[in-house]
Amino acid sequence: MGFDVHRLVEGRDLWLGGIKIEHTLGLLGHSDADVLIHAICDALLGAANMRDIGYHFPDTAGEFHNIDSKILLRRTTDLLKSNNYKIVNIDATICAERPKINPHVEKMKDVLASLMDITIDDVSIKATTTEKLGFTGREEGISAYAVALIEK
Repeated sequence: MGFDVHRLVEGRDLWLGGIKIEHTLGLLGHSDADVLIHAICDALLGAANMRDIGYHFPDTAGEFHNIDSKILLRRTTDLLKSNNYKIVNIDATICAERPKINPHVEKMKDVLASLMDITIDDVSIKATTTEKLGFTGREEGISAYAVALIEK
């Protein structure tokens, strides 16, 4: 199980699921702040009992400043492979009031599947709102949840 959240701010690009989405706000973070990829990395690392994304890619390390999160997912996948794990599937949910996520789901699935060396049929991405409740509902941030199934 993985979870991530980042604040929405002006002056940043919005990256979700490895793709750039046109929006008036972007996510703030040490990297590109792709909450979906970060949640997936945490789910994969947790399933393999390999700690979390912050342990492997700390936000105190300059090498990860503004890094493309696709690189982090690829490194996470390689780390699992080097420990004899295979990714079976991913189930993820993005929580955002705006922008609409559904028009981008297929492209996200394609990018993510390629990075993890699995088929797009093994990547599920869903989108929901919080019905205007909480920080997500006030459009202050976006969160993502992911569950990973791996096998050794």
